[in-house]
Amino acid sequence: MTPLPRPPANPGPGLARRRAWVWAWVGSALLFALGGCSALPARTPEAAGATPGRVNVQGAQGELSREQRRATLLNVAAEGRHALFEHHLRTLTRSGDADLYRGNRTRLLVDGPATFAAMKAAIAQARHRVLLQSYIFEDQGVAADVAELLLQRAAQGVQVRVIYDAVGSITTPTEFFKRLTDGGVGVCEFNPINPVRRPGHWSITHRDHRKLLVVDQDAAFTGGINISRVYGSGSAALRRSAPARTKDADDDGWRDTQIELRGPVVPAIAQVFEDTWREQGCKGELPAAQGRPAAPEPGDRVVKVLASDPRDEGNRIYTALLAAIDAAQQEVHIAMAYFAPGEAFVQALCDAAQRGVSVALVLPGRSDSRLALHAGRSYYTRLLQAGVRIHEMDQAVMHAKTAVIDGVFSTVGSSNLDWLSFVANNELNVIVLGDEFGSRMNALFDKDRRESRPVALEDWQRRGLGQRVMEGVGRLMERWL
Repeated sequence: MTPLPRPPANPGPGLARRRAWVWAWVGSALLFALGGCSALPARTPEAAGATPGRVNVQGAQGELSREQRRATLLNVAAEGRHALFEHHLRTLTRSGDADLYRGNRTRLLVDGPATFAAMKAAIAQARHRVLLQSYIFEDQGVAADVAELLLQRAAQGVQVRVIYDAVGSITTPTEFFKRLTDGGVGVCEFNPINPVRRPGHWSITHRDHRKLLVVDQDAAFTGGINISRVYGSGSAALRRSAPARTKDADDDGWRDTQIELRGPVVPAIAQVFEDTWREQGCKGELPAAQGRPAAPEPGDRVVKVLASDPRDEGNRIYTALLAAIDAAQQEVHIAMAYFAPGEAFVQALCDAAQRGVSVALVLPGRSDSRLALHAGRSYYTRLLQAGVRIHEMDQAVMHAKTAVIDGVFSTVGSSNLDWLSFVANNELNVIVLGDEFGSRMNALFDKDRRESRPVALEDWQRRGLGQRVMEGVGRLMERWL
């Protein structure tokens, strides 16, 4: 089979994304021709009466005893919103046992400059290994800086491994990855587009959308941020320079969220990388974890790791978030890059608002996927009529994937609220339990909401015919977005 041609090197990032979407559309067309896509798990609000599963809590020394587990959970409850914390902990176990990790320190990283500064600082301190997994890995700007640092660490004896997605990184020249390989970095392409590149590992529709970095046993990062030049500036700087730079907003200053974690959860996130490396048949041995972490339990945060794969029986990220919304008693705050979640999820938001829960969404007002934008907007009338408050961010591209529910259930990760994330992509989210982290998440959400434009029902109902037509097209294509 003749290999697919490579695109020209170094296109602009906006063009890069458009080309990546072309490949996604090719995959979607193939999927449609083969009979459609997988189904989402059924929404079962009545499961609220189901018997909770067991709560397992791991610490630096392994699984905790019953007394240690109880003390850990009481400490989280004592942060505030005691009853809500217990309520959401029970909800989290109704789909099975809840495996949690205690003793972690968490840090929210807002936008690219803060995220890349923290990630590069961690890589620079690596003693044994660096594991990096990203849907997009570019060769320009801050992304090139990361590559140079990886090469430096590899030259100094650190074992460095990289997984990138073939579609997400389609515009990155092969010479870039060859340079990494020649420099001692182990590089693996997830599900190559050309099936002869790594026989047995090919699927145009099954993509690796995860973003994670693990350094030794000390630090892990995950969230929505790719290794991409669009994060060279922060979104606040872009907004301050508007409207002069509005035309450049698709290519820089994206609004995104990453989380840094330190503590016993780090090996669990490393395991996600290791499982992908082995399952993909990547060349080269995986470096084993060595030494002890700088601080075995450096904090008080309790964290759950949710890794999803389209071959799983059900999507754990979708199920956990949907169950938390159905269980919400006070507030649901979601900031989301791509919002086309299907009927069941939208109905859950409407039901929550109609029973008195404060439901608010911060969504993109501009996007690198116009069709996904219109698919989400096709639900606005229904959501607004139910009492859901919607805000659109116009001056920067909203690319975060975060939610905080009742101030005690917070999630940060790579998964969008769309069908590609639910049924076609490998994704990674973490759930952080407790009021302390939830308060930080709510403060960030409130900041995003203040810097976005509210969508009023009266104004929305006066939108033009062209907008309505595009919404209809977006809704028709929702399952392939």
